[in-house]
Amino acid sequence: MKLCLFVWFLHLLLYLSWFSGSANSINGCVTKCGTTEIPYPFGIGKGCSASGFEVSCNEKSPSPVPSLFGTQFQILNISNGELQIDSTSYIATDCAHQINHTLAHITLPKEGPFTVSDASNSFMAIGCDTVAVISDDNSVTSGCVSLCTTQSSVANGSCSGAGCCESAIPKRARYLTLGASSMFGYRNVSSFSNCSYAFVVKRESFTFVEHKLQDFLETADIALTLDWAVGDLNCSTASSLACGGNSSCIDSKRGFGYLCNCSDGYAGNPYLNGSGGCQDIDECLDSELNPCVSEAQCHNEVPGYACVCPFGSTGDGTRRGSGCRKYFQILEAVLGTTLGFVIMFLCSMWFYCALKKRTLIKLKEQYFRQNGGLLLKQQVSTREGADCARIFSSEQLKQATQNYDESRILGSGGYGTVYKGNLEDGTTVAIKKSKVMDQNQIDQFINEVVILTQINHRNVVKLLGCCLETEVPMLVYEFIPNGTLHEHIHEKQSKTEISWPYRLRIATETAEALAYLHSAASMPIFHRDVKSSNILLDEHYTAKVADFGISRLVPMDQSQIPTLVQGTLGYLDPEYFQTSQLTEKSDVYSFGVVLVELLTGQRPVSYERSHENSNLAMYFLSSLKGKDLKEFLDESVMREGGAEQLRAVAELARKCLLLKGDKRPTMKEVAQELVRIADFGRQIRADDEETVEDVGSNRCLKVTDGEDVTHANLSLTYDFAR
Repeated sequence: MKLCLFVWFLHLLLYLSWFSGSANSINGCVTKCGTTEIPYPFGIGKGCSASGFEVSCNEKSPSPVPSLFGTQFQILNISNGELQIDSTSYIATDCAHQINHTLAHITLPKEGPFTVSDASNSFMAIGCDTVAVISDDNSVTSGCVSLCTTQSSVANGSCSGAGCCESAIPKRARYLTLGASSMFGYRNVSSFSNCSYAFVVKRESFTFVEHKLQDFLETADIALTLDWAVGDLNCSTASSLACGGNSSCIDSKRGFGYLCNCSDGYAGNPYLNGSGGCQDIDECLDSELNPCVSEAQCHNEVPGYACVCPFGSTGDGTRRGSGCRKYFQILEAVLGTTLGFVIMFLCSMWFYCALKKRTLIKLKEQYFRQNGGLLLKQQVSTREGADCARIFSSEQLKQATQNYDESRILGSGGYGTVYKGNLEDGTTVAIKKSKVMDQNQIDQFINEVVILTQINHRNVVKLLGCCLETEVPMLVYEFIPNGTLHEHIHEKQSKTEISWPYRLRIATETAEALAYLHSAASMPIFHRDVKSSNILLDEHYTAKVADFGISRLVPMDQSQIPTLVQGTLGYLDPEYFQTSQLTEKSDVYSFGVVLVELLTGQRPVSYERSHENSNLAMYFLSSLKGKDLKEFLDESVMREGGAEQLRAVAELARKCLLLKGDKRPTMKEVAQELVRIADFGRQIRADDEETVEDVGSNRCLKVTDGEDVTHANLSLTYDFAR
């Protein structure tokens, strides 16, 4: 009898050792089933768990195992947000010797806190003639195929389709159906594998080896992961939270519901309050957790800790930080380090300055040669007075333009950008900086320097100097403040509109400058790019011809030179375009287009006009044949100019635009004719009430100061038959 009582007592102790644990704050509920911890919100028994987290424990078994939903899912481990369960009972099977294949179903409550984790699990299949499929209750289906013709084709540790294949599972699934079958009806079943298996398993917990093809069910030991969270709302939308004190709420990684975590410096169950919940960690009591060095004194704080170094020392006192160091050690280290750095710095600076100075000298020499300095010296040395007025350093121009600030840009052309600069002596200049640097651009740059040094005319922009010691060569001109003629004619909203007398004077000055280039310079110069945007206006609206980047010097014994055609659309001489023979009459044609711009106020090329009239020169010539001048001249020009004067200028423009260059007048003749026309206009305005009889039309022209009273009924039609 006593022996029976003793055996019964031993069984009772064994049971208590498996199904006992420390009581938590929920009515003294047990927190263990066998060796598995059951933390709240999970619980065993009524009132010991949150809704949906009830756990069963088969306490009558010698080795109790916790499970969900009765005995359906055996729990292996519980962590915050995840639950590991045994999945050996959920394997889909299909073998050649079986009539029917077996499907596997994983079913979770539709409204519960659990879903099959798509982030932690994979869908796998084993077999040599296998197609495996997984689907959920939302008609999401995926799968994989596993084939292996020979045993040597199977690679241990690999699940890429030879004996084993792998696929993702549907997201946030509560119901899954698994199936596996033969692709070829087992007609091609290998001698070492005649079964197919499909299952869900925790990723990286299953390693495929060859023998599993034959004895998988006998040796299967697999688990899968369930995600869990509290409720269906996230932290910001939940009306009340299940988190205890000293904890914080975090949104579940699966997209709905939330979890609780103890705050930094606290440990325990974040879903409980009181002694079972998140409590302060006393780092100083645990030698492994103690963060302080041996010299420092550890003080626990709520939360956290503090490491205090002894008197005469400094530092944070922690093992991971600076620890504790005595002051004299720090001073010695600082002085030694500082002295070493100072000596190293001085030596480095001396070496750097010497190297930089030498490099800078070599770089400037390289740029000087690269930018055509030798060619420039050769070009100007053969011509009297052909030196740049001043050689500027790169630092001077950088300072003058505030390091080439965008607000200093005056304009951009085909060969460079022009900046406004202020020199140290207060002089305002225009600095032209080339955009690119190839051999062609170097030639253009040297060409412009050489040409400008040959010119001495008040209506040609003056070259003040140049800079060759930078990567991009630069020219320094006198600053012309009133912009370009093109801006005043075509951009009237931003510039002052120019009256007809000023337009006529600008045309005359431009013609005189071009005539000087053609016939009075030491060597004739063809500008090659005459246009309104290359005619600058100073503060008195005096014309200044600019941009000689593509101009050409012409030997005295030649009247034309073959060149690659260059110029601007709308201004380009048709004869030059067809023959590639550059003559002085090419500039005459371009100047004729400028005259037409001054008369009409229209752009050289405009698609606002009809297609056949898009070219201004052609439109002007065709209009002269059948229209009155007043129909296509600018309104302000018609209002301010005299009829005879306008007719004379239009006739001169017509002659400049003749298709055959030898029939055009020279620039000298053009300039003389414009002077005559301007003098004629001044004589007419001098007589306030002079009446001029128009013999050709039998009409009278009465001119008063600044007003032509006959424009409204004066028809000026040209007869080109003469």
